Parts: sequence; structure tokens; C-alpha cells
Amino acid sequence: MNKTELVNAIAEKAQLSKADAKKALDAAIEAIGEALEKDDKVALIGFGTFAVSEKPARQGINPRTKETIEIAARKVVKFKAGAELTAKVK
Repeated sequence: MNKTELVNAIAEKAQLSKADAKKALDAAIEAIGEALEKDDKVALIGFGTFAVSEKPARQGINPRTKETIEIAARKVVKFKAGAELTAKVK
């Protein structure tokens, strides 16, 4: 499912216009992004939790030259599915 299909599904289920559904989805995505920028965790009960995790710097190998390289530390976004979402997939 892509974003357009998701907007259509939201519009149908919530009985909104497609424009309003798109605005609502965009606002939700923006709010989640802003919270993650501040290193906050976003927990949506029944759906899942978005959180920022830090990966430490590490050694890697360039597969072409077999040379050892330093991979810099970075932040990544993690998502853990909630119980209700996990149950729907099974």
C-alpha cells in the first residue's frame, strides 16, 4: 500500500474527503517526525512505538578493496509493533 492508497482508505473509513484525509495523514507524520527529532518516543497503543536509537561507531570492511573503514555513529528510527497489530498479522 502506498501513501495514496492509504489516504483513500482513511477517507473511506473515517468518512472524510480525500483532501482532509491527506491533511490528517500529513499532520500525523509531521507530528511523529517532530517528536522523534526531539528524541521523544511516540507510543500509539495497539499500533506500535516509534523511538530513536543510537548506533555506535564501528569498524567495517570495504568489500571492493578489503580495506578497513570506520563507520560513523548515527541515530536511527526504530518501530516496534504493538500487540494488536501483531495479532492482526498472524
